[in-house]
Amino acid sequence: MTPSRRDVLRTLGAIIAAPALVGLTPKGRVIGGGFVPDGSAMGHALRDGTAPRSSGTTRRAERRVQVAIIGGGMGGLSAGWRLDALGLHDWTLLEMDARTGGNARSADYRGQRAPWGAHYVPVPAADAVHVRRLMRDLGVLGADGVWDERVLCHTPQERLWQHGRWHEGLDPVDALSRADRAQFQRFEARIADFRATGMFSVPSADGHARRLVARRDGARGARSAAAVEALDTITARQWMDREGFTAPALRWWVEYGTRDDYGAALSQASAWAAVHYFAARDPDEQGPLTWPEGNDWIAQRLTQRLSAQPGPDGRARVVTGAPVWQVARDGARPGARWVIETPQERITADAVIWCAPLFVLPRVCAAVQLPVTLEYAPWVVANLVIDRPPASAGAELAWDNVIYGSASLGYVNAAHQGLGTPPDRTVWTWYHALVDRPAREARLQLQQRSWGSWRDEILADLRRAHADIAECVARIDIMRWGHAMARPTPGALSRVAAMQAWQPAPRMLVAHADLSNLSLFEEAQWHGVHAAEQAVRLLG
Repeated sequence: MTPSRRDVLRTLGAIIAAPALVGLTPKGRVIGGGFVPDGSAMGHALRDGTAPRSSGTTRRAERRVQVAIIGGGMGGLSAGWRLDALGLHDWTLLEMDARTGGNARSADYRGQRAPWGAHYVPVPAADAVHVRRLMRDLGVLGADGVWDERVLCHTPQERLWQHGRWHEGLDPVDALSRADRAQFQRFEARIADFRATGMFSVPSADGHARRLVARRDGARGARSAAAVEALDTITARQWMDREGFTAPALRWWVEYGTRDDYGAALSQASAWAAVHYFAARDPDEQGPLTWPEGNDWIAQRLTQRLSAQPGPDGRARVVTGAPVWQVARDGARPGARWVIETPQERITADAVIWCAPLFVLPRVCAAVQLPVTLEYAPWVVANLVIDRPPASAGAELAWDNVIYGSASLGYVNAAHQGLGTPPDRTVWTWYHALVDRPAREARLQLQQRSWGSWRDEILADLRRAHADIAECVARIDIMRWGHAMARPTPGALSRVAAMQAWQPAPRMLVAHADLSNLSLFEEAQWHGVHAAEQAVRLLG
């Protein structure tokens, strides 16, 4: 074992909770790694009704709160943040995993943080008031509206591997024919038209509201609303076929967007969702906002703020390692309280805010029936410890590095936001949405495929741009996200409408990005804030 290998194994123990594996490259380099804990075992136990419960002889703690928040992702943390802002401090948040953050969790490699999932937030527009208020609270947006430059993505932000070299930016326009360039221009003009309607926004609730108002008002607005709604009846591929967008580079570029935000191929994503990816943002947006650990920076800062104040009984309000295995009413009388069961505690609450994925809710609360069925996209995310820079050609290493034509989404350099001289050892986070088969089959593949098989695929993918990558990697750790995000297939608008009109049960509120059928930070935050405001009104 070489000294460098021994050093890697000694210093990276913080994240190796899963059994470690090793693999040899063709030249004999040892690569360590393994699958990291993904919470799937407990998730399956909740699904199957086999989650660990307390025995009849075990005495559990009792707790009485006004609001129980179930789920410690961005929706749950935002609900607690908003409840505090409104003066309701008597709540508890229950998170199944050992850390809050949901799909924004992160890893720590000897002080180098790296994301396991969501890793940036686009700079919020002026009307995204809750996002901007949160960023002010966290100290990254000044009262004068100026962003802290340390959290704005540094340059170079993006690069694309195409035609044997790296090019700055992600637009795949190198060596395009005049006809293909004309298609790009026509696509951008169509997106500008949709953006001008105001019916695409982040958070999406504002755009939905404008669309419904325009439809009722008639005339030109109604025609625009009808055109937007027609997008949701077909797939992105069908829309591009109909519009004559046939240029391979353009189709790859649009599908990169649907895979990036939705974990969906052109043949899976609603055309409405594909247009939303481009039309909901300012084309000249400053940013994005990002951190070495990705959005887990937000999650942990929020967790620290919420944990600083105990509940009225003196106990911690944020409780991790607390899987909820049952939510039930305490009797059938009107106004009956909710009883939430965990292995450690029995909590009685006046109201419940459900902030975990929707498909889990009926498994733990028999009184609830979902109004829609959502399809969830599986993902693989890998963190690669790079102990020397691999060979490269063209534009320099950027924050986001994408390989044209790859089945993956490329990799993010976790050390990009660091100040000073770039470190010799860094971490690259490789993203891959499984879009080549139905979601159920893809999840089965996630469970059955070996770490070594994924290791070989990751190295083969990166070898297209870095010929010696296998000699530069010390470790590959892999996170398997079976239900990473709700996939916006055609019919998303009708599903959103059904969920907006849905009341799961008296004094039970839902705050999860599933309600938008878009797994975005802004959506989760909006639903968390909205549910908190509803809870305050319900409880007076």
